[in-house]
Amino acid sequence: MSAKIGCAGCHAEVRLDAVHRLACTSCHGGQDNERQVDKAHAGLIARPSHPSRMAQSCGNCHPGQVDAAAASRHFTLSGLINTVRKHFGAQDRLEQPTDIPMAAPVSGTLALADDMLRRRCLRCHVYSKGDAYDAVTHGTGCAACHLAFANGKLVSHAFVPPTDKQCLSCHYGNRVGSDYHGRFEHDFNWEYRTPYSSQTSLNTAPRPAGVEWHDLAADVHQQRGIVCIDCHRHSGHDRQKPRITCIACHGWRPGQPAPGLNTLSVRDQALVLTGRADGKEHAVPLLSNPAHRQYGAQVACQVCHGQWSFNDAPTYLLLSNRHEYEPWERLVVQGSSEVETLLEHNLHYSDEKPLVMRDGLTGEPRPGIWYLGYGQRRWEQMIVRKDTDGRIKVFRPYLDLHLSMVNADGQVPFDDIVGKNSGLLPYTPHTTGPAGLFFLNRFRHLLPTEEQ
Repeated sequence: MSAKIGCAGCHAEVRLDAVHRLACTSCHGGQDNERQVDKAHAGLIARPSHPSRMAQSCGNCHPGQVDAAAASRHFTLSGLINTVRKHFGAQDRLEQPTDIPMAAPVSGTLALADDMLRRRCLRCHVYSKGDAYDAVTHGTGCAACHLAFANGKLVSHAFVPPTDKQCLSCHYGNRVGSDYHGRFEHDFNWEYRTPYSSQTSLNTAPRPAGVEWHDLAADVHQQRGIVCIDCHRHSGHDRQKPRITCIACHGWRPGQPAPGLNTLSVRDQALVLTGRADGKEHAVPLLSNPAHRQYGAQVACQVCHGQWSFNDAPTYLLLSNRHEYEPWERLVVQGSSEVETLLEHNLHYSDEKPLVMRDGLTGEPRPGIWYLGYGQRRWEQMIVRKDTDGRIKVFRPYLDLHLSMVNADGQVPFDDIVGKNSGLLPYTPHTTGPAGLFFLNRFRHLLPTEEQ
């Protein structure tokens, strides 16, 4: 019996959507009409949509979309990266995540923060396929949003609009997105996670996003079936259009044009949102309570309408080059499959694995591993402060980061390094709900004396 010929001969299960019925070699390279694997895979491009390749592959047909995606905040993460680096003393501004310096060995506070960004923070970015958990493994580049994964594996080659599942493959772990779906991670310590276990090692409970979560109140928009891309434009494709806010929709008045989302339209003097996922129409309720007129210019919407928010703080991060694992036995669950696998193995097996961790952007391993822990994990009592622009907003201790490092010989060159300020930053909790009777108690103390 002769060997099968060509890509389809071995990969008969691959199904393409109607728009992308192209030859496999159009995107993946290689040689079709070959019987031998090594010849067929000559010049193979395993991940043609990876940021380093997407301009040459996806960009052949979608140059505008690729250029817009590459310049979007989803790809550059410039806001996050520069905020963290400035907090730890950086004077320059970086435009791309690949611009983050790699220092080996780590020789200063900023270099320590840079290593944290590359190896602990950016492992779910579009340069990487994400952690090895069932719900968060995804494609790279364009495929991170446009190809479906399930149980840690690619489901199909059919390109689709992003769903909330794809959004949550990065926006999990007590980040915006988790709150929209009412998910709050358990603490890492085995005593505070359920189902409870008498063992300090990894239990067998399913952890599709790395850590078990509490089911809290989901955002009222999510409860109505509204998905992320109904309000959030994807990957900056429409980044020239004005940003949509709560007021843009709920402050709309008859006679005005519909706000700048193609999901919104005006019908019979009413504003209607048509869901991208199910086509269901939602009449947008308009502001009517007099409190909006009284406080709307001073107070952000979620100060009253947010049901809860993430208040994980302080966040402790330790770069360890020391082969000492017992102190971490109760914290084997780390929200990182790479750290968990190494820690679990070295705790229980004699053939010790090397103490290395991969770079989230290049995939290359480097010595040392980042451990993570929290002083507390809370969602009650939202932090409400007045921002620098004078508006009262919800804040979150995003940058309450404490960085330490221990060398292989036990020396501690960095111990509990903190940034320039408290680490509180404005945050929009995606936990919208009714304001309730006592909304004023959340911000009354921040009003001018005559208004209190």
